[in-house]
Amino acid sequence: MSGTSLDGLDIAFCEFFLENHRWKFDCKVAETISYPENLLKKLKAATTLSGEELTYLDIELGGWIGEVVAQFINKKALKVDFISSHGHTVFHQPHNGMTLQIGSGLEMHLATDLPVINDFRSKDVALGGQGAPLVPIGDQLLFSEYDYCINLGGIANVSFEQQGKRVAFDIAPCNMILNRLTEKLGHRYDENGNQARSGNVNAKLLERLNSWTYYKESHPKSLGYEQIANEVFPLLDNSNLPITDLLATYTTHIAEAIAQIFPIDGKEQHVLITGGGAYNSFLIDKLKAFTPELVKISKADKKLIDFKEAIIFAFLGVLRMRKETNCLSSVTGASTDSSSGVIFE
Repeated sequence: MSGTSLDGLDIAFCEFFLENHRWKFDCKVAETISYPENLLKKLKAATTLSGEELTYLDIELGGWIGEVVAQFINKKALKVDFISSHGHTVFHQPHNGMTLQIGSGLEMHLATDLPVINDFRSKDVALGGQGAPLVPIGDQLLFSEYDYCINLGGIANVSFEQQGKRVAFDIAPCNMILNRLTEKLGHRYDENGNQARSGNVNAKLLERLNSWTYYKESHPKSLGYEQIANEVFPLLDNSNLPITDLLATYTTHIAEAIAQIFPIDGKEQHVLITGGGAYNSFLIDKLKAFTPELVKISKADKKLIDFKEAIIFAFLGVLRMRKETNCLSSVTGASTDSSSGVIFE
């Protein structure tokens, strides 16, 4: 799994099994591999590349993923059935019928001599859906004991049951923005939210962020880098506020955006928080402050926080190999559920 925050490639070796007609899993070993500096630089600039340059990058990224996965398998002496890969999203424009995740499945297959499943989003987009989020099928089948599953990754997203159907959508840009701001202070990320905690919330900027038109759209809906770069980056880049104030304001904004999703119906709600943002104690404190007491927020264990998305994309591969539904139209807005993913073998 490679997310929009570009903090590395998550590799998770998992076993899935059915027990009393319910899916269970065991994540046996997992690791995050940092990108080589030259590859990271290219990925950050991917949306500006020519068609020829992007094609080369697709091959280069797929080859690199294949190499590091092969090394991981050999080092751990693993017996693997197949590889399931999300790839790196460059363009995501479902309204134009297009989504692009690079990281050639063929190159991965050749580097590992294993079946590879990738390109999980295109089929859903072709069926009129958002192509995202895809994690909710895993939330539904692997984490059904929680009322809400929230991932605080590059983009914060949520998944929950509503009127007997799974519903999910992207809530707001999250670590993509926070990391971008923190890099200006010479750090890769805001550890524990300490930089944000030292800043002051700017009410005027907070109001502008909260009034973003995306929040007025009904779901299904999803966010891509281009939209965030065009509509959110300028609000922060054109501000003369200190970086710590921008961090304090944007972290508060994320918490307020998430708090809006919980209904006030007098029922206790159990929420699972995963993704890198789960380590941001300032963000979690803000979220708890904005949510009703009946909303019980649980931070997962470290392995699940770091690797839940990789685990679920492995599970998407299991469902694809079994030709079972792994993409829910109730989540994406597609014309039908589908079993998505391209298989190289």
